[in-house]
Amino acid sequence: MRTLTGRPEAREGGAGRGEADRTWPGCRTRLARGARVGYRQPGGLMEGAAGELAPLLGARQAAFAGRRAACAAVLLAELLERAAFYGVTANLVLFLNGAPFLWEGAQASQALLLFMGLAYLVSPFGGWLADARLGRARAILLSLALYFLGMLAFPLLAAPSTSGALCGAPRPTRVRNCSALPCPDVPARYCAPAALSALALVGLGVGAVKANVTPFGADQVKDRGPEATRRFFNWFYWSINLGAIISLGGIAYIQQNVSFVTGYIIPTVCVGISFMVFLCGQKVFITKPPDGSAFTDMFKILAYSCHPQKRIGEHGHSSEGIGVFQQSCKQSLFDSCKMSHGGPFTEDKVEDVKALVKIVPVFLALIPYWTVYFQMQTTYFLQSLHLKIPKISSITTIHHTFPAAWLTMFDAVLILLLIPLKDKVVDPILKRNGLLPSSLKRIAVGMFFVMCSAFAAAYVLILGILESKRLNLVKEKTINQTIGNVTYFAADLPIWWQVPQYVLIGISEIFASIAGLEFAYSAAPKTMQSAIMGLFFFFSGVGSFVGSGLLALVSIKAIGWMSNHTDFGNINGCYLNYYFFLLAAIQGATLLLFLVVSMKYDRQRSRANGVPASRRT
Repeated sequence: MRTLTGRPEAREGGAGRGEADRTWPGCRTRLARGARVGYRQPGGLMEGAAGELAPLLGARQAAFAGRRAACAAVLLAELLERAAFYGVTANLVLFLNGAPFLWEGAQASQALLLFMGLAYLVSPFGGWLADARLGRARAILLSLALYFLGMLAFPLLAAPSTSGALCGAPRPTRVRNCSALPCPDVPARYCAPAALSALALVGLGVGAVKANVTPFGADQVKDRGPEATRRFFNWFYWSINLGAIISLGGIAYIQQNVSFVTGYIIPTVCVGISFMVFLCGQKVFITKPPDGSAFTDMFKILAYSCHPQKRIGEHGHSSEGIGVFQQSCKQSLFDSCKMSHGGPFTEDKVEDVKALVKIVPVFLALIPYWTVYFQMQTTYFLQSLHLKIPKISSITTIHHTFPAAWLTMFDAVLILLLIPLKDKVVDPILKRNGLLPSSLKRIAVGMFFVMCSAFAAAYVLILGILESKRLNLVKEKTINQTIGNVTYFAADLPIWWQVPQYVLIGISEIFASIAGLEFAYSAAPKTMQSAIMGLFFFFSGVGSFVGSGLLALVSIKAIGWMSNHTDFGNINGCYLNYYFFLLAAIQGATLLLFLVVSMKYDRQRSRANGVPASRRT
């Protein structure tokens, strides 16, 4: 696709000039600085401000009119990418628990948390790469290509004929899941370099995609107003969860009951198709060339504002200079960076950084939310492997078992059902009556529900404490059940008792995750949308790393909640209920902190907009 741009000074708004020239074949047009114009190009496209390429539109239309093809391509590419992502994460604990890896349950959970943490932590770099070097469209294509290369390693690790070449000779088989026997010290994790390298490569691709596909999709409808953006995020999240259901419903079943080789080939193909869909969608996408990253200016402004002694030297040691500095200290440190206050930076850049600083506390308060959220595919999953999992009939003589990863579908199905209801019925009614809550208030509601989910992992209604109940049952009787090729000593307690915690975490997603995406995009200055979206996912990754760190902490011998070092596969000698209570308590305390932070942010924004805080919803 051809992107048309004018001379550099025209793209930058003609800095230092009253007018800027753009010369096209056969015509010469003089533009006032900052004017927005469009040129009709082949294929019904036009170029807008800052070299942005967009379909030619007439009068203002409905939210998605004329943009359905572009939105559909983004949503389909994201659906396939999420199907691949959940194809990796859904049964990774089970995969690493089994032969030839034989990792401890806590070790496998830590690997998954580290993978998801990396996938989110690299998001700011992905945003910088798009803004400064490649543009969002090219950055997404490059990330999907890297993603695909990493996915190719998983079928090779799963196949016995190739895993030996990647991992070396397998270690001697030990007593499986020695829950009732004394076992040796924890051995080194077999094939850790190859497995972790594959996870790291996929994580880099996932992180770069996540940083850019969300704002890129919102760019397709951003000129239609905040209502179109809100609706796009609803359907974007709906597509994510449809991909999750496809992956958890089909791929996870194949991995657990048929073969991990086939179960990893399918998500690899999904990433390849996602790449092709996005590549073919270039003709209908609204794109813009890279125009510089906000991160560079952001760090320069932060560094300048943190070194007041530098400003003292600039004003000299005279009494006049000291007086000027003392006067500037009464102002905001960031205001002193502006050219109008003697600093080296433009007003707009400083204001963008100030907006970022106001947003970061909200992201920090969300870290415990993500810590609990990521338990869904780690410790929640580990708990489900030690509950009674029913067998299901199959067309073969071999009995298949209910995939433990299917419980995650309660979360995804709930989202698929409730998002259309929320988008078509609930939100319009609330909006007409002036009751539609702000994104920050919706995040607070989501944090409350995720706290309830963590409690539900330990509590289940009138039966009391689920995990404590399970531990009491395994002391009396255990059920030997084989999941994949691993035998677990489970409690005689149906897996369905886990359903409430998955339902609660699904409700929390509808409020917190969607509102968080909307808040990150809408609160970001236009020049920092990719950067702030990257930071949103970055702090999500921090939450995953916090979860991994907590697991490591409670696994040490002095605590022993998650590993008593005599149990490599099961958790019957552990105290998982204590861990869930700890997470719920942290989330509860953070919810109170978040309410304070969000109210302070709303008051600051209300004062900036000249709107009384009492009138905001």
